[in-house]
Amino acid sequence: MFNKKFAKLLYILPIIFGLAACGETEKSEVIKVGATVGPHAEVVEAVAEEAAKQGLQVEVVIFSDYITPNAALADGSLDLNSYQHLPFLNNFNKNSDQKIVSIGHSILMRMGIYSNKYKSVTNLPENARISIPNDPTNGGRALLLLADAGLITLKPDADSKTTVYDVVENPKNFEFVEVEAAQLPRTLDDVDASVITMNYVMSAGLSPKEQGIYLEAKDAEFAVMNIAARVEDKDNATYKKFVEIFQSEATRQFLEKTYKGTIEAAF
Repeated sequence: MFNKKFAKLLYILPIIFGLAACGETEKSEVIKVGATVGPHAEVVEAVAEEAAKQGLQVEVVIFSDYITPNAALADGSLDLNSYQHLPFLNNFNKNSDQKIVSIGHSILMRMGIYSNKYKSVTNLPENARISIPNDPTNGGRALLLLADAGLITLKPDADSKTTVYDVVENPKNFEFVEVEAAQLPRTLDDVDASVITMNYVMSAGLSPKEQGIYLEAKDAEFAVMNIAARVEDKDNATYKKFVEIFQSEATRQFLEKTYKGTIEAAF
């Protein structure tokens, strides 16, 4: 009798373990991806929908500030995040002693020179008034863009911390009006040109095609946003799959349809 029970148990156990194994196989892995509220979150949510079709479950965690998404990634609360350019990421690592890396490009958010009065930077007149952001990072970025456009010359070691005091040549004697970044679109009727980040271009309903007279290059380090991971996870196959889905034609079409040129693919 013992042998029959034992034999029956041996027959049943493989079935139980087999069912358990099937359950594990069918259970989809869920990864948490952080993004800041607005376009970054909207794009990641679109990617999450496409990922679900391919068996990858993505939970989008939305943040209202720029520091917490990296802190949450560093402490393991997130698997990935998507919202920042490399200078910001590198600065976070430097200040927090963390090791977060980019594992792929996401979207382009280019700063641009905008004008309601002129169609080209070459048409800007002598003594033109140009409004720029008054915060250190975006102010320096604006001056670098003006230099890239050939309008001014900066000191050789100019970087994102550059200020108006680092302008060494200003041939047309431009006047730089420093304004809070969010208010720059409102200055367009009062100045000759304004240097505005893409998030405020979007919120103000400006058109890069109609009012943009010079945009950052598509490979500019401040314009290219990134998908970030902890350095030990940079080769994780699941995270690479997420990047592959993010950088798919489906995402490109979503960007073109939704943002019509204000936000572009960085891949």
